[in-house]
Amino acid sequence: RLWETYHRKVVRRPSPSLHVKYASEPLLLNVEMCDFIHDGEKVNRPNNAQEIYLKELGSESPMLVRLIMKSIHKQNKREVKHIGCKRFGIQYLLKGIYTHNGLLYFHTEIKNQSNVPFDVDYITWKIVDKKVAKRTAVQEQIILPLRAQNYATLVPGKKSERTVFTMAKFTIPDDKCLVVELNEKNGGRHQSFVIENEDLVRANTINELQVR
Repeated sequence: RLWETYHRKVVRRPSPSLHVKYASEPLLLNVEMCDFIHDGEKVNRPNNAQEIYLKELGSESPMLVRLIMKSIHKQNKREVKHIGCKRFGIQYLLKGIYTHNGLLYFHTEIKNQSNVPFDVDYITWKIVDKKVAKRTAVQEQIILPLRAQNYATLVPGKKSERTVFTMAKFTIPDDKCLVVELNEKNGGRHQSFVIENEDLVRANTINELQVR
């Protein structure tokens, strides 16, 4: 009886459906899917397993992107030592910029040197004019990260958290700069730092053999 009860529950449980619409000449050939079972780890994967590429990542495989982000986070090197901000006992640092196959990787760190926890509300990346008397929406270009490794939403007192952001490749005009703003939720300990185009072009290249 126990088996029959379990069998009825399993059989009656609705299964997820996948809707497919046929197109003789599809506009997009890339399919957004994720290997939730293996998640890029070195486990028993089938020999005939193939990578699925996402349009937003270009010609880079999602698995390799995850491995690169994890490698940057694990190695925890400080390649950049002149970009950061420190106010109200909070320090926001850019530790490194990396590039591989048309993608940029930004390694950041939040240090909370106070006793009060820091709740992250949101982080904005935007390209703005270097000399702007009055900022407007037209004068700002928002850059959206494609991926984030260990995205921190809370930094306890006397603790630190690090995040690796992945973005599509871009450059900054000479009269503009990239401003990264860290905003505190229900607080005023906001932080920001500036990245110049010369910092981007000095990004370190990633060696695939060291992250696979």
